[in-house]
Amino acid sequence: MLEVNGVTKRYRTGTFGVREMSLSASAGVLGLLGPNGAGKTTLMQMLATLSRPTSGTIRFRGRDVVAEPERVRERLGYLPQDFGVPDGLTAFELVDYVARLKGVKSRSRVLSLLETVGLGAVASRPVATFSGGMRQRVGIAQALVGDPELLIVDEPTAGLDPEERVRFRNLLSELSAGSLVVLSTHVVSDVESVATQIAVVKEGRLLSSGSPDALVRAATGLVWSAVLSPAEMERLRQRLVVSSSVLKADGFHLRIVAGEPPVPGAAPAEPDLEDAYLAAVRGLLPATAAA
Repeated sequence: MLEVNGVTKRYRTGTFGVREMSLSASAGVLGLLGPNGAGKTTLMQMLATLSRPTSGTIRFRGRDVVAEPERVRERLGYLPQDFGVPDGLTAFELVDYVARLKGVKSRSRVLSLLETVGLGAVASRPVATFSGGMRQRVGIAQALVGDPELLIVDEPTAGLDPEERVRFRNLLSELSAGSLVVLSTHVVSDVESVATQIAVVKEGRLLSSGSPDALVRAATGLVWSAVLSPAEMERLRQRLVVSSSVLKADGFHLRIVAGEPPVPGAAPAEPDLEDAYLAAVRGLLPATAAA
């Protein structure tokens, strides 16, 4: 469905947003996971036809995103990281405006989209009065106009409370049936329960990709448990990659990501996705985790 081959984005300043990135994805949820500044937004802007790669190709359902942007946009829905809303517009007016730009003139379809995201009862309220989570749902509704086969959402849960995060993740999972949802985030829990594939990126490069289960399996042997005294913790803090730390009566109970036992007495531990992500960012996972 989506093929990214050798894509590089270099700006006029000489800095790189993306470097020689290649990945492929089929229907489901592709989670782009990486720290801030990793190149996630740059890649998504290219997928959304808003920016051109310096080199390489991007194809969606066989169509070249650069050569045929209009054909790709017909199948595309996009929610940017900063979803601005004009003052005074109601939820219905905003989604209806986007729908008309896309040639969709059905009021019932607009109302149906708002119902889909749980906003049917407040369609006539100004968006300016909505909570952050409600605004994000309006953003998803406008992105769903035209029944897109490719839905791109950039850091969609930023600023949301835990309940809104869960609701939003569940909605994206439901929308991925038969379509491809590309979700970027730096929060592992945002993709842990919904992603069918994860691509870990850092400094514009793809570090590792695969299903969540495959990434976790690839981290086997790279996670350790240990107990350190406060003094040991202070001394070793800078050189340890710690995925979890809990202070108890006998010291700090740690989960540590490392290629070998990081401290005397460290015992192997079962990895989880947070551990796998940290291992990938440290270059300890293969570029492609076995399915």
